[in-house]
Amino acid sequence: MLELSIKERKVIHEVGSRKTARVKVWLHYPGEGKIIVNDKNIEEYFGGRLFFHVLVKKPLELTGMKDQVDVIADAMGGGPSAQAQALAHGIAKALTSLNPEFRGILKKEGLLKRDPREKERKKYGLKRARRAPQYSKR
Repeated sequence: MLELSIKERKVIHEVGSRKTARVKVWLHYPGEGKIIVNDKNIEEYFGGRLFFHVLVKKPLELTGMKDQVDVIADAMGGGPSAQAQALAHGIAKALTSLNPEFRGILKKEGLLKRDPREKERKKYGLKRARRAPQYSKR
C-alpha cells in the first residue's frame, strides 16, 4: 500500500438505526478490513451467529471495499439482530459519503433505507399491545 499523507486518510462518521438500536460508525479509509464493535472484533461481539456477520459485511462486499476500509462502531440499545441491521445501515451510509457512486448499488439492495417498524405500545386493559386477557364464559 502506498504511504498516504494525513490529508489523504479519511474518517467518515455516520449513524445507523433499527428499532431502538443506534450504532455510531466510523469508517477509516484506507484500511485493512477490520470491523470492531464496542471494542470487540465482530466475531467476538456477535458470537457464532454467522447470519449477523454476513449482514454486517454485505454493504462492504457489494461495493468491493471489504479489504480497503476499517469500521469502528459503538452499538447501543436494542438486541443483537437490531444492532447488526443498524450497523449495516450505518456502514452503507458511510460508504455513500465516501463515494457517491456506491449509492445506486446500496439503494437497490435496500441498505440505505431505515426500517421504520417499531414495537407497538401496550394498551391499558390488555396484556400486550393487542393480546387481550383470556375470555371465560363461566
